[in-house]
Amino acid sequence: MLLLVASLGLGILACRSDSSEPQQHYPFKGTVVALHPKQQQATISHDAIPGYMGAMTMPFSFKRPWVYEALAVGDTVQATLVIAGDRDWLDDVTITRSTGDSTSLPPTAMDLTRSPQPGGEVPNFSLVNQDGKAIQLHQYHGKVLLLTFIYTRCPLPDFCPKMVGQFADAYRALRQIPSLLAKTHLLCVSFDHTFDTPGILHSYGAAFAGSDDPTLFTHWEFSSGTATEVQQISQFFGLVYVPETGEIAHSLRTAVISPKGTVIKVYTDNSWTVADILHEVESALAG
Repeated sequence: MLLLVASLGLGILACRSDSSEPQQHYPFKGTVVALHPKQQQATISHDAIPGYMGAMTMPFSFKRPWVYEALAVGDTVQATLVIAGDRDWLDDVTITRSTGDSTSLPPTAMDLTRSPQPGGEVPNFSLVNQDGKAIQLHQYHGKVLLLTFIYTRCPLPDFCPKMVGQFADAYRALRQIPSLLAKTHLLCVSFDHTFDTPGILHSYGAAFAGSDDPTLFTHWEFSSGTATEVQQISQFFGLVYVPETGEIAHSLRTAVISPKGTVIKVYTDNSWTVADILHEVESALAG
């Protein structure tokens, strides 16, 4: 059922759905920052979700197609966040139209597919790894660098847990091919620099890799940095800084960087597979 109520400049829409699939449900509220019609998503600056995750700015999908046509930047969204297996979406949606001027980033700045072009040189960004050691990206020259962005408190199954899980699978696959492992390095970069301290990152990495062997971090590091350092590397790879919230909008980026330090490929979603990554590594080393 679709309900439209117009009163005092407020537009309210509501929709409900049922499913027999085992699910978790959480109350959700946030403000629309940008719309992405091609991806069927909206970037929303949402409040903390009690019992699930803290406040964040990130893209969400909706169960019902009508929502994408009804939404406008600045709208307040109240909904139910549904978690089902490795998927999540918003349902039971109510939209409240803002009556004033909304503050948002230009649509081009919130392009979910923006990323550096292949062949471009990656700057020598500085970070700090899980052992509290300063690192710079140019130190990985000579190896294929696989880089992805995360934050450890992200519970959404198709975001950070999936990215780190696939890095773990890639690491295990590379361990079966020592010649490739020796010429490859994995790096997870957290943009939650205030919470993701070296100690937190060390524990998180060991948990996902299924091992506390110190040799793990020889090939796969977890890192963060100062606010400025994190902002610089995030923006280079196409993530968006939202001045209104002081946050990096949590979209997905996974990069393959050549032994010469140039961009080979940047994935802007979670559709890549371990086979894709291994193919890129082999091609880069063969070239």
